Amino acid sequence: MELAKALTGEHIYEAGAFDVAVIGAGHAGCEAAHAAAKLGLSTVLFTLHLDAVANLPCNPSVGGTAKGQLVREIDALGGIMGIVADRCAIQMRMLNRSKGPAVFSPRAQMDRSDYSVVMKGLLEETPNLTLRQAHITDILTEDGKVAGVKTEAGGIYRARAVVLSSGTYMEARTIRGEVIVESGPDGLPRSMGLSESLKEEGIPLLRFKTGTPVRVNARSVDFSKMDIQNGEDDIPPFSFAEEMKGRKVSPVSEQIPCHSVWTTEETRKVIKDNMDRSPLYSGVITGTGPRYCPSIEDKFMRFADKERHLIFVEPMGRRTQELYLQGFSTSLPEEVQEKMVKSLPGMADAVIQRSAYAIEYDLIDPTSLKLSLESRIVEGLFSAGQVNGSSGYEEAAGQGIIAGINAAMKVLGKDPVIIDRADGYIGVLIDDLVTKGTNEPYRMMTSRAEYRLFLRQDNADRRLTPIGHKIGLVDGDRFRMFEDKISKIEEEKLRLNETYIGPSKELEEYLEPLGQTLPKSGVSLAELIKRPGVTYDGLAFVDKDRPELPSYVTKSCEVDLKYEGYLALEMGKIRKFKQLESKSLPADIDYEDVKGLRIEARQKLNAMRPENIGRASRISGVSPADCEVLLVYLEALRRSDNE
Repeated sequence: MELAKALTGEHIYEAGAFDVAVIGAGHAGCEAAHAAAKLGLSTVLFTLHLDAVANLPCNPSVGGTAKGQLVREIDALGGIMGIVADRCAIQMRMLNRSKGPAVFSPRAQMDRSDYSVVMKGLLEETPNLTLRQAHITDILTEDGKVAGVKTEAGGIYRARAVVLSSGTYMEARTIRGEVIVESGPDGLPRSMGLSESLKEEGIPLLRFKTGTPVRVNARSVDFSKMDIQNGEDDIPPFSFAEEMKGRKVSPVSEQIPCHSVWTTEETRKVIKDNMDRSPLYSGVITGTGPRYCPSIEDKFMRFADKERHLIFVEPMGRRTQELYLQGFSTSLPEEVQEKMVKSLPGMADAVIQRSAYAIEYDLIDPTSLKLSLESRIVEGLFSAGQVNGSSGYEEAAGQGIIAGINAAMKVLGKDPVIIDRADGYIGVLIDDLVTKGTNEPYRMMTSRAEYRLFLRQDNADRRLTPIGHKIGLVDGDRFRMFEDKISKIEEEKLRLNETYIGPSKELEEYLEPLGQTLPKSGVSLAELIKRPGVTYDGLAFVDKDRPELPSYVTKSCEVDLKYEGYLALEMGKIRKFKQLESKSLPADIDYEDVKGLRIEARQKLNAMRPENIGRASRISGVSPADCEVLLVYLEALRRSDNE
C-alpha cells in the first residue's frame, strides 16, 4: 500500500519511526532484529504474541544433520541461536559419527518454554531494539521503495528497511480431519492482510503445508517397552565463544533421555482404514507439503513396501510431562489420532495433551529475491525464513541473520553481505532458494552442499567469523579469542609436521590393532595422524612433550591433517567456482540482445537477473553453452570499454 494512501485512512496515527522494522519474532525474525540492532540501527521487532517469541511449535530441538552446521555458522557470524540453545539444552548428541567429520552434526533437545523465555530476555536487553506486540497488515511503499508498515490498529511505523519473517502465519489455517480452524501454529492468531498487501505490490506468492505431531503425557507412557537414547557428554557447545571459554555440555547424568519405538501393524491398519478422512488425500489440503518430513499417513502411502516406521519420543522440557512424537505428524481426525497413538508400543494407555494438525500458509516465491534476500520488486523489503519456502528453525535463523545484516547495510548505504556456496551452508540454502526456487518446503541436507568436506561444523568460525567481525557483529574480545585459537592450530600443525619419531615396540603395539604397519624409519607425527584409525590423542604415549591444548584446537589439527589431500582438491574446485562467481553480469543487460542465447535462457535470465556467471549457470533452463555465450559477451564488453 502506498504510504500516502495509508495516511488518508480512518483511525490512522503515527506510531514511530525506525531504521529497520522486522515482522515476526520467530527464529528468522529474532536473528534479523538482533543483527540490525547490534549493527547500530534503531530496530523494531513485531510479533503477534510476545509470549511466543522464538516459539518451537514443532520439534523442540535445535541442530541435527546439516542443521547443526547452520547453527554454528549463525554463531560464527555473531548470531544468537547457538547461545540460547546452549543455555536451554536438556540433551546433546553428535549425529553421523560413523560417517566422518565432514557430516558431523550437533543436535540438542531443548526445554521448549525456556528457549522462548531466554530468547525474549536476550532481545529485550539488546540496545537499539524495541519489541512490540502488534498485528502488521500492510507493507507501506513510496515510489517503489519500502516506507514502513501499518498495524491492524491503524498505527503507521515508518522504516527505511523492512524484514518480513512471518513464518507459517500468513493466511494460515490448521486442519485436523474435517475440523478446519483459521489460526496459526499452536492455536495462536494468524496473520491477515499481508498476503494481499504483497500481491498489490506484484510480489508472487505460493501456498505450502506442514504439520506437527501429537503430544502425550509421560506419566501415561510405559518406557520399558521403548528403546532408550541417552545424550553424550563430549559434544562442544553450539557457541564458539563458549567453547573457547572452556564451557562443557551438561554431563549425561543431568541430561534427559529420549526414546524410540516402531509403528505396528495395528498402526498401519488404523491409518489405512481412515484414509478417506485424511485431508491430505481428500483434497481439503491444497498446499504442498514437505518431502523430507511427511505425515505418518503419507509415509504409509508413499512407502508401501515398508512395514513400519521409526518414531522418536522426546521430552519437551525439565518442568513438563509433555512428550513429542517425532515422525508421527498427521492431519487425521482427533479420534483416529487416539487409536494411532495407542497402537504404538508402550502407549496403550497414553493420554494425548495436544492433537496433531496440518497447517497451510502463504509464502513468497523466493525466486523473486536477490541473493541479499532483498526483494527484486520492492526496494528495501527483505524476507527470511519459512515465508521464503524453507522448512525448519535453523534454515529460518540462517536466512534471518543475513536479511538483518543486509537490511542494515541497505540503510547504511553499504554493499550487501553475500555468503556463497563455498563459504557456508547458509550460502547453499539461500542460493538454492533464490536461484532454483522450491515447489515444497525446503530442508537443508549435507548432500546439497558440493563442498561439504570444507563446510564442516568444527571450522564454521574459521570460515565466517572474520566476516562477522568485519561488519561489526563479532566484537573485539571474541575476535581476539578466535585469533588466538587460529594461531594455536597453526603452531600445533607445524610442530606435528616437524616432530619425528622412530620405530619402536610401543608404537608397533599401538598400530597393529588398527591394521597399520610400523614405519621402517623416522616419521613425523603429522604423517602418523593421517593414517586411518590413528588419532591425536592416541599418539600421546610417543609425543610426551606435547603442549597442553584445548580439544577444539587438537581436533581441528587432526581433521586438517587427516583430510589434507582431499581438502587441497576441494580448494581447487572452490577456486574455479569463485572464478565464475567473480564474473559479474551488469544489472542492466537486456538478454534479448545477447546473440547466441537460447530463447528459454533469455527468458530465464531476464526474469532472474543473476548477479554473476556462476549463479546464471545454476538457473534451470540456462545451459553450459549459454554460459559460454555470456562469457564471450562479457569479454566483448571489457574490450569495448578499454578502447
